[in-house]
Amino acid sequence: MPITSVHKDTEALTMVVIAEFTAPVERLWNAYTDPRQIERFWGPPTWPATFYRHDVHPGGRSHYTMTGPDGERSSGFWEFLAVDPGHSFQVRDGFASDDGTENAEMPAVRMTFTFESMDAGSRLTTTTHFPSLEGLEQMIEMGMEEGMRQAMGQIDAVLADLSSFASERGADAQILDDIHVRVSRVIRGSVEQVWRAHHDASLMKRWLLGPDGWAMTVCDLAEQVGDGYRYEWAPIADGAAAGAEGFGFEGEVLESDAPHREVTTERMIGMDGPGTINEMTLTPVSGGTLLSLLITYPSSEVRDIVLATGMTDGMETSYARLESELISL
Repeated sequence: MPITSVHKDTEALTMVVIAEFTAPVERLWNAYTDPRQIERFWGPPTWPATFYRHDVHPGGRSHYTMTGPDGERSSGFWEFLAVDPGHSFQVRDGFASDDGTENAEMPAVRMTFTFESMDAGSRLTTTTHFPSLEGLEQMIEMGMEEGMRQAMGQIDAVLADLSSFASERGADAQILDDIHVRVSRVIRGSVEQVWRAHHDASLMKRWLLGPDGWAMTVCDLAEQVGDGYRYEWAPIADGAAAGAEGFGFEGEVLESDAPHREVTTERMIGMDGPGTINEMTLTPVSGGTLLSLLITYPSSEVRDIVLATGMTDGMETSYARLESELISL
């Protein structure tokens, strides 16, 4: 077990958990800031977690759901109060409904995660601040300490799995549930550069080209929340298959927190029915910027139809072009 000590202080209303790992501190930090990784150990083994949102920046928010062996669900949220990249972050941690909104009837706590380098690896100190003695006793009675022991016992296996999260890995699509798919890709570039690449029309036209043999002919960007956008592509000479017709997408910006997160709607131009909601989050990691795109589909049938089109391969082609463009900036 990586946990070396657990200390509960009923006067200070804190519980301090210290764990040590053989992996370097950068690797441990990435495990906590990458939704693909933290969901593999945040819940106990019989209650695995799915992170639908994980914005590791001040003012950001996380939303996760743990699923029990009989299908029971328990959701929680983090509200990021402070982030010192590579060293520490502090959150409000509480219970939530399935849509991520706070359950105010249950106690919330403040948690500080501190990451330190050691000669033999790294140390993580997790300090939980409780609002009252009753709150501390209630959370301990609910199994918080044992849950943390079980969860942290899974971290070593995640830290050892380098290939699944390597910066050289291409775009990867993960089906989270019936209507949610998360596409992840580490882009070699800073968060600011990747954000700009999604908000500069001249730059977008150089990397978001669609299939080989196509060009982006319309790139009308949204300036702020509530604005609409419109993208169109058309075949070019000696490129796309004969008889191919142009296509496009349109939507509007629902949320924007530059340069970390943006939420938009998306629907194909000329198609009836509801579209998707796309939530893009940019997180600095070793090797560049982790781009996570959570796509919410109107149904599992629509999800499967879109995935069968080769969407992930097309996104990887575009992201590879994006990296090439960032190198030249």
